[in-house]
Amino acid sequence: MTWYQQMGKIPPKRHIMFRKEDDSLFREQVMGTKGFSGIQSILYHHNPPTQFYKTDLIGDRHVVYEEQGALRPRHFYTDNVNKEPSDAVMGREYVLGNEDLLIGVVNPIKNMDYFYRNGDGDELLFVHHGTGKIETTFGTLQYKPGDYIVIPVGTIYQVAPDKGESKLLVVETNSWITTPKRYRNEFGQLLEHSPFCERDIKGPEKLETYTEKGEFEVRTKSRGYLHSHYFANHPLDVVGWDGYLYPWIFNISDFEPITGRIHQPPPVHQTFEGHNFVICSFVPRLYDYHPEAIPAPYFHSNVDSDEVLYYVEGNFMSRKGVMQESITLHPSGIPHGPHPGKVEGSIGKKETLELAVMIDTFRPLKVVKKAQQMEDVNYQYSWVEKK
Repeated sequence: MTWYQQMGKIPPKRHIMFRKEDDSLFREQVMGTKGFSGIQSILYHHNPPTQFYKTDLIGDRHVVYEEQGALRPRHFYTDNVNKEPSDAVMGREYVLGNEDLLIGVVNPIKNMDYFYRNGDGDELLFVHHGTGKIETTFGTLQYKPGDYIVIPVGTIYQVAPDKGESKLLVVETNSWITTPKRYRNEFGQLLEHSPFCERDIKGPEKLETYTEKGEFEVRTKSRGYLHSHYFANHPLDVVGWDGYLYPWIFNISDFEPITGRIHQPPPVHQTFEGHNFVICSFVPRLYDYHPEAIPAPYFHSNVDSDEVLYYVEGNFMSRKGVMQESITLHPSGIPHGPHPGKVEGSIGKKETLELAVMIDTFRPLKVVKKAQQMEDVNYQYSWVEKK
């Protein structure tokens, strides 16, 4: 992240003795990125984080993609996903993916009875419905609808949803997620023209330190497989930490839209970036104010990127037939744009109340074979005007 944070108890200098009341040592752990040339944090544990006594291979977590078919727009109704009681990790249903990321959804109902860490890259969870908490090695985060939750690679966490309906959009990466570079100065601070600032970002609210003994399972996703590591000590035994690497939350309602006299291109909605992808927030906003402006987007060809939209709420002004929880994919190589009548219908409108998350990838996305069960197969023809 872009600024230093500190929680709990830490010694006055790095890499020196830090003793408990019984004179034994706390165990220092450095979590660093990019070979310790990127951002990092230092955590202090009651027990060494390496003390697992049993390991298991749970299984292959590679997804199976469909065979190559004709290039076409796609539409998936994710409200049709399996809603059998599950948790925020094992219940994930993937829709799209490539070498850089996986995109899916989950309806978490159960608390996780294990801990989890993604050893391949950062994760982003967007909360569509529901509230709850995420306990991590860095502390506890409370979440609510509209929250983007960024969880750094290697972070051990456990999701506990509150009772009631719950829905998360999930982005699993093989790299990192951060704020857009063009909105940061040379010191990492968000600039004045950024659509949000550090005041809008929340880190962990409280550091809970657990010293229980027993059997604790940490499931680790790495190299496309899911592994189990069993510990005799609670994995969330951190008494303090400091640094720049930690989980954080930004709520989509705090994104301040950039508008203009004529239609603004999608990059003005950018909220995050990673390796070969960006994530944007479409939020309620005033329309363009040129007297002859056309508020609807122009037809456009993403000649080097695929465009994904997850529809949260409101009436998305350029689309017909999509609904809350829909995911659309407009692949590179062919143009896309407003549905018939949407250009004319937008003229004279003053605002939009739409809310959606957009993901643009700079390598082609593939459709997960299982996601075909959710597909609206006629979406590709929905631009044909009916006589």
